[in-house]
Amino acid sequence: MINMMPLWAQATLWGLLTGGALVIGAAIAYFIQVPKRIIADIMAFGSGVLISALSFELMDDAYHRGGFEATSIGFLSGAMVYTLANWMLGYRAKHRKRSGGQQASEEQESGSGLAIAVGSLLDGIPESIVIGLSMLAGGVVSFVAVVAIFLSNIPEGLSSAAGMKKAGRSPKYIFGVWISIAVASGLASLAGYAVFQGFSPEVIAATTAVAAGAILAMLIDTMIPEAFDEAHDYAGLVAALGFLVSFMLSKLGG
Repeated sequence: MINMMPLWAQATLWGLLTGGALVIGAAIAYFIQVPKRIIADIMAFGSGVLISALSFELMDDAYHRGGFEATSIGFLSGAMVYTLANWMLGYRAKHRKRSGGQQASEEQESGSGLAIAVGSLLDGIPESIVIGLSMLAGGVVSFVAVVAIFLSNIPEGLSSAAGMKKAGRSPKYIFGVWISIAVASGLASLAGYAVFQGFSPEVIAATTAVAAGAILAMLIDTMIPEAFDEAHDYAGLVAALGFLVSFMLSKLGG
């Protein structure tokens, strides 16, 4: 049925689907008392999934579209832009993906709630743009990218929402943030498809690589520290399992 929709609508729907995984994760964290060790294991698995996806899907696709120069420039630019933006958010959103008591409440740090919301949006937009970009080649979405982003977004929403709840933030705030980001993910996916249709392969390649660089920087700065903090003795093994699952999906999908 989805294949009968206009391509712009398909791009939006796929973005909403992957963004909706954040809401699912937030709901699990809010209504179920999930042990921090389980959250850490899920974060490690999601990190492995994304590392594999950006390696075998995003970077490989960017290289074949635009060559080494466009890919390397885009990749480093994405990592630098994300790092700079993350640094500008400062300490107010430093622990936005932590499930423990690391997140500051609004009483402890005025403006921290807004910073967490902006930081979460910053994390999700590059992933969503990639979904739209993947549809430029033949009008078919990258199934591997959708699955990888969906699987990684569940623990991302779960961990961050658990931290929000412990910081005393209201259900209205928590679910408002994640539903808003899910909607923004759909719009970002639409933009990835609609805006770049007329651009050259080199520009599309660079944009894909920008997203890959931003995702890798996000993993190192936020998701992996949360995974290692609680599951340091098994984090590497769980991440390797996530990497393998995503790798197998990429080969089966190819």
